[in-house]
Amino acid sequence: RPTPLLFTLHGGAGNMDYQANDTYYGQISKSEQAGYIVVFPNGVSKFKSGKVASWNAGYCCGAAHDQNVDDVGFIRELIKRLSNRLSIDSQRIFANGMSNGGMMSYRLACEMPDVFKAIASVAGTDNTKTCSPSVPISILHIHAKDDELELFNGGAGRKSSMVVPFVSVPDSIAKWVTLNRCSPTPKRVFENSGAYCEAYSQCRNDVE
Repeated sequence: RPTPLLFTLHGGAGNMDYQANDTYYGQISKSEQAGYIVVFPNGVSKFKSGKVASWNAGYCCGAAHDQNVDDVGFIRELIKRLSNRLSIDSQRIFANGMSNGGMMSYRLACEMPDVFKAIASVAGTDNTKTCSPSVPISILHIHAKDDELELFNGGAGRKSSMVVPFVSVPDSIAKWVTLNRCSPTPKRVFENSGAYCEAYSQCRNDVE
């Protein structure tokens, strides 16, 4: 029967095998439990092993950015090939990513909102060069306030080797609140031990 599809994208200098390690991310066990297809693509790497790979997420990162790699075209082709082999629910295609992979998820939201139902990013803000989504798309962003690589309030942290300052979390969220035409006032829906979650609703097409 038609089954949901999730792309999960590794971080910069990572690879598909690291992202697929269930000990770290639990993506495979969750897909088995919930009943969806999970795919682990590999970004661009100068090594035959595919390690130390990156995604062209706009202003970041690595060889993928330097070579202006068409990673959006790559994902489109993957969806086409997977759809020829598997019964995929075209209304439930999603992407998530870690760091550079999260940034790439934002690029997919900008350029493929007609394909992806929603994206989620962990520790990766929206560093796209241009963003004019044709339709609204739901966004989930997860970020630690003490992230020393990609600072919550923007810029490059002391553990970052990137020369491009990263967009801040508040600016990324504000951008998508505007793009999705949400109510500008969020609702605090969770708070515990220093962690909190804010939800923006009343958006176009009922996205969040």
